[in-house]
Amino acid sequence: MERKIKEKLICWKNRSKDRKPLILNGARQVGKTYLLREFGKEYFENTVYVNLEINRQVRAYFEENLEPEKLLRYLEAVAGEKIIQGKTLIILDEVQACEKALTALKYFYEEMPGYHIAAAGSLLGVAINRREYSFPVGKVETLELYPLDFEEFLQAMEKDFLVGEIRDCFEKMIPMAEGLHREAIEYFRQYLIVGGMPEAINTFRETGKFLDVADIQNEIVNNYIADMAKYASNTDSVKIRACYNSIPAQLAKENRKFQYKVVQKGGTTAIFGVSIEWLNLAGVVLKCQRIEHGYEPIPAYVDLSSFKLYMSDVGILTMKASLPHHIILSGEGNTFLGALTENYVAMQLKAKGYDLYYWSSEYSAELDFIIIKDQRVCGIEVKKGEHVRSKSLSQFIKKYNPYRAVRFSTKNFGYENGIWSIPLYAVFCL
Repeated sequence: MERKIKEKLICWKNRSKDRKPLILNGARQVGKTYLLREFGKEYFENTVYVNLEINRQVRAYFEENLEPEKLLRYLEAVAGEKIIQGKTLIILDEVQACEKALTALKYFYEEMPGYHIAAAGSLLGVAINRREYSFPVGKVETLELYPLDFEEFLQAMEKDFLVGEIRDCFEKMIPMAEGLHREAIEYFRQYLIVGGMPEAINTFRETGKFLDVADIQNEIVNNYIADMAKYASNTDSVKIRACYNSIPAQLAKENRKFQYKVVQKGGTTAIFGVSIEWLNLAGVVLKCQRIEHGYEPIPAYVDLSSFKLYMSDVGILTMKASLPHHIILSGEGNTFLGALTENYVAMQLKAKGYDLYYWSSEYSAELDFIIIKDQRVCGIEVKKGEHVRSKSLSQFIKKYNPYRAVRFSTKNFGYENGIWSIPLYAVFCL
């Protein structure tokens, strides 16, 4: 599978000046280890790989030694391979399991910047939020890896021609040929079930069976739950799991704002606030913050007490919600399809690097997403089908005159009344 982030890895490798050790962050099983190892095979003469979560001896050595020269010789001995400057990729996997390994990256940058060192961490955000961790601020470069977006999914399904047609129609803002439009919608609906987790996509490519995909997704969720038990106290892990399991019910409400009472009767921020932060730092949820006004700068108008939570992978949401696959594939009028589609858009926008916001007014108008594009406000409305009548986007345009007003739906490309109509399968173009 080709990942778009590889272009950033290549830029990092080729940087001749001020190259810092790299940290590839992301939720468990989004493909960090596979990506780095394949990158090493393709662009380096050899790769030295160490998993710090399972290799206790290496962890212990890092605890006693932070000198880059000694660490390099030790890693050579462990791997049985020479480490050559500019030709060897050193991968420190699950770096969150060893605080001193994270600290050592600072010294590699200061004393031996010529070596290529890449660290990966599934729960790094959770780990560095602990008081004992000292993150090497300014001494490392950080990249975030998300599940495959819809473009990467199409490429994995060997639909590069379709990707090219979608991009061409987006750039020219002209309708897709009807046959290609229907084909893209069909793949979009498949993606709502399969999602973007690499193992799920591989399974779907091999078997073509959605039930096999659901088994993989269930296993991934079980691994998330195991992490909750391993990296949080017993009391906290119960709360974290309860918040995570409540997400389908949160999104099924007409008002999709996260409500603690849905998790537990009498629930409050004081009880569950830390749990929400854990899920967010672990990368297994996407947090979309409410804004009170659509003026620039958007972060100045954030309402910190109101937010929505989406799952980081839409396929896992489909599995957790137990939504019948035939309903998704047919596009039938199930009300939860709206929530599923909204989660899909959140996932695609986050993969593009956008911070997620939504807007609601005191008069019950609500706009699904607000993003900052080219330092200007862009309002986004999401519709699950072709029925696109809604007052919220029009109200937002009238009140704030945004740089762009976009409506995602199953309708073809078009432009009318100041609104860009973009098919849901083309969110990755934004």
